[in-house]
Amino acid sequence: MVRVEMRMGAGELNVEGGSPRLLDADFFFSIPEQGPVVRYEDGSFRGRLTIAEPSHHFVSSGRYEWKLRLNNDVPLDVVTHLGAGNAEMNLGALNLRGVEVHMGVGNLDMDLRGNPKRDYDVEIHGGVGNATVRLPAGVGIVADAHGGIGNIDAEGLEKHNGRWVSAQREDAKVTVHLDIRGGIGNITLRAN
Repeated sequence: MVRVEMRMGAGELNVEGGSPRLLDADFFFSIPEQGPVVRYEDGSFRGRLTIAEPSHHFVSSGRYEWKLRLNNDVPLDVVTHLGAGNAEMNLGALNLRGVEVHMGVGNLDMDLRGNPKRDYDVEIHGGVGNATVRLPAGVGIVADAHGGIGNIDAEGLEKHNGRWVSAQREDAKVTVHLDIRGGIGNITLRAN
């Protein structure tokens, strides 16, 4: 198992599966000192992969973008901290144990469609911006979604006891639990 932690102050983040290794990455930045720091620590139970913007990051109007490809087979906890910018996260092919996203200012487009083998939790804490989450079919979905200022649109889910749920949640072998806290912006859940 590996905990993958991404920390970006400002920029564009793209994460997907498909790497034969734990990580393949392309980094684009205008100033050489902006190059991210990538570290891997091996633990007896779980490894930790950290990709972080350097602490001496320079504010620049140039391009700052990470394109990350993770391994589909390794069990992963994916944790993302974004200050400002946009994130596109196509995580459905990964062997997820959990997902946690902390957004400052920007938009999140997360695609979880795939065939998960186990239950997992997704936490999204938004600041200012919109979040769209595409959910896998054929699994149970239980979502606690609360917006600050903005709307919550849950396509293909029904409201039951204050939660958004999928019709097949009771019979499903796998359930994805979501806890979404929005700040200012819209939250869209798509389960169809």
